Amino acid sequence: MYAVFKREIFSLLNSLMAYITIGVFLLAAGLLLWFFPDTSILDYGYAELIGFFSLAPFLFMFLIPAITMRSFAEERREGTYILLATRPLTEWQILIGKCLACLLLVLFALLPTLIYYISIYQLAMPKGNVDAGAIIGSYIGLLFLGASFTAIGIFCSSLTKNQVVAFAISVFICFLAYSGFDALAKIDALKSLEGSFIFLSINEHYQSISRGVLDTRDAVYFISVVAVFLFLTHFILEGRKW
Repeated sequence: MYAVFKREIFSLLNSLMAYITIGVFLLAAGLLLWFFPDTSILDYGYAELIGFFSLAPFLFMFLIPAITMRSFAEERREGTYILLATRPLTEWQILIGKCLACLLLVLFALLPTLIYYISIYQLAMPKGNVDAGAIIGSYIGLLFLGASFTAIGIFCSSLTKNQVVAFAISVFICFLAYSGFDALAKIDALKSLEGSFIFLSINEHYQSISRGVLDTRDAVYFISVVAVFLFLTHFILEGRKW
C-alpha cells in the first residue's frame, strides 16, 4: 500500500493540474475572505472565520474532484491499471493508497489557510480574543468533509475513463450530498421524511462539528460515508477485473 501511496503522491505533485487547482482554491478563498465586501472579515467586524468555513465546502466541491478525477480514469485510459493490478497488491491496498494520497494533497491545500487564523488572532481586540475551539472544530470538520469528498471523487473516477466526466459526476454527487438533502427536507410533500433527510445531509454534520463540539455521531457518519463509497469503488474495480 505504501508503494501505491508514494507513487500516487509523486504523480500528483508532478502534475501541473494539482498546483493550479490548489492555487485557484487559495486565491478564491483569499479574495472571498479579505477583499470582496459581502464576505470580507474586515467589513464583518468580528475576529471569526465563519465566512471561510462556510465557503470552503463549496470550494472543496471543485478542488477535490479536480484532484481525484485522474485516480483511476487516467490509469484505465492509458492502460497502466492492468500493470498495477498484476502486482502483488490487493484491490484494497491500491484503493486506500490512492485515497490517502489524494487526502494528503487536500491537507496540503488547507495548511496555508492557517495564516487566516494567525491574522485574526493579531487583529482581534484585545489581541488573541478568538474562539479557538470553534476554529479547531471547523478544521476537523473540513478534514472529515475532505475525506468524504475524496471517497466520492475516487468512486466517480472508477466509473469512467474520461477525467472530465469523472470530474462532472463527482461535483454533482458532492453537491447533492452536501446541499441536496437539505433542499429535500424543505419540500412540503416530504415533511414526513424531514428528519431522515437532515440526518443524511453532510452539511448538517459538518455544521455540528464546526460549533467546536466533536460528537461521536458526526464522526461515525463521516466514517460511514467514506466506507460506503470505498466499498462501492472496490465493487466497481472487482467487476471490471472479472
